[in-house]
Amino acid sequence: MELHILEHSLKVASIEKEGIQICTHGLIKLAFLASKTRCKFFSLTETPEDYTIIVDEEGFKELPQSEHISVADATWLALNVVSGGGNASNSQPIGVTKIAKSVIAPLADHNISVFMLSTYQTDFILVRERDLPMVMHTLSSEFTLLRVVNGETVAAHNLGVTNGFVKPKLVPRPIIHPLSSPSNMFCVTSLDPDTLPSVATLLMDVMFYSGGPKEPGAASEDSSHIRFFSFSLIEGYISLVMDEQTTQRFPNNVLFTSASGELWKMVRIGGQPLGFDECGIVAQISEPLATADIPAYYISTFKFDHALVPEENIQSVIGALRTESTAQ
Repeated sequence: MELHILEHSLKVASIEKEGIQICTHGLIKLAFLASKTRCKFFSLTETPEDYTIIVDEEGFKELPQSEHISVADATWLALNVVSGGGNASNSQPIGVTKIAKSVIAPLADHNISVFMLSTYQTDFILVRERDLPMVMHTLSSEFTLLRVVNGETVAAHNLGVTNGFVKPKLVPRPIIHPLSSPSNMFCVTSLDPDTLPSVATLLMDVMFYSGGPKEPGAASEDSSHIRFFSFSLIEGYISLVMDEQTTQRFPNNVLFTSASGELWKMVRIGGQPLGFDECGIVAQISEPLATADIPAYYISTFKFDHALVPEENIQSVIGALRTESTAQ
């Protein structure tokens, strides 16, 4: 398989809920008027705590400086595993559990922190730019390493890392962070960029007004139901993650949903903000799921991590992960 190192230099930032209004102009431009910018990589995820944005340097220029925006202190690069060659964005998604043991676990073993973004199309593994030499050294034996330069894939040359590294001793990774599973059921979907203008008003309402008015009869104090919405526009491809109630607000035949109407349940990782320096969190979750052959999407945000698994697997997933959390 091939590992593509994409050419985007990315920023990861958090926007406080109370500060979203000062960023709305720039975010609308990035999401709905991309042709007016040079931005090629943009993702916005709302959680109960904040908005997380992942955006390339051109896109970052569209956002104002504000005390309400916190930026992770590194430039990040996106890696993409491609099966059978071809363009990363139009290949079949590999799935985070399929790369758990070949990419995520080896990076964790070398103390390399990763930030995951699964989309409808593919999975992006974000690593700090300064860690790239070690990343390439770690993964070069398993993958053909390619860099994307001006849209073309070329061989990625070794960045000066020698074979002087000692292979780390593999150790079990017990899950150390609290886990919770909201009551929502989620849909991972997409839409044709050409239809974006027809649903722009609805999407703006969903993105910036917490889903609009409450559903009739909905419990206003349902503590197990969380606000989660993710929008990505990456190299022309749109990905959406939203709960089942939100999808029902969209016109029929706009969203790309599977014929089976597949729904996903969420496992939320973290009892307090996780930070960026800790490594192995994604591996702690993805390895048990890979062992059980359970597919998953994985979305890291500025403060918490989120794994989405098929609805029918949620009880066995929670059981397996809680078993891992007690293993010492």
